[in-house]
Amino acid sequence: MKLFELAEYSLIMTSRCWNSNITTIPQEIIDAVEDCGFLESIPVWAVTLLGGIFITILSFVLILTVYGRFFKLYMYTAISPVPLSTAAGESTQSVAITFIKSYVGVCLEGAIIVLACIIFSQFAGSPPAVDSEVSAISMLWSYIGELIFNMLILVGTVKMSDRIVKEMMGL
Repeated sequence: MKLFELAEYSLIMTSRCWNSNITTIPQEIIDAVEDCGFLESIPVWAVTLLGGIFITILSFVLILTVYGRFFKLYMYTAISPVPLSTAAGESTQSVAITFIKSYVGVCLEGAIIVLACIIFSQFAGSPPAVDSEVSAISMLWSYIGELIFNMLILVGTVKMSDRIVKEMMGL
């Protein structure tokens, strides 16, 4: 019963962390883009289009990776009675012990993914440094570049969560 209370508490704390910061585009960038003429806005469209495509691809990779990791967790949970039943026999206890170690590893992968998302939301929620002296295209490049950099770190952390767990647990 305590395990469920601990899981509920961690979910509540996680949701509070995610809801604390709302990411918005800085007003300086909005004003600079709105003040652009037609010819000045063509590079702005190009940067926005390229950034949007890159962010969409990173989002798809992230979503597919997270779904894959949690599907792996669900599969481990679904088949857990079979390897855990080997704990009853003295000669087959090693199968159950190995399964428990790998199951804990898969659960830790999920915890690392949640932790990476919390850290990313804190980075993404902090306002970026915007130099109002430069052109609109430079402001957009720096803003989208910072966002893509943060997303690359998030995707990289999620993709390597299995390697982190294997190194931590010696699997």
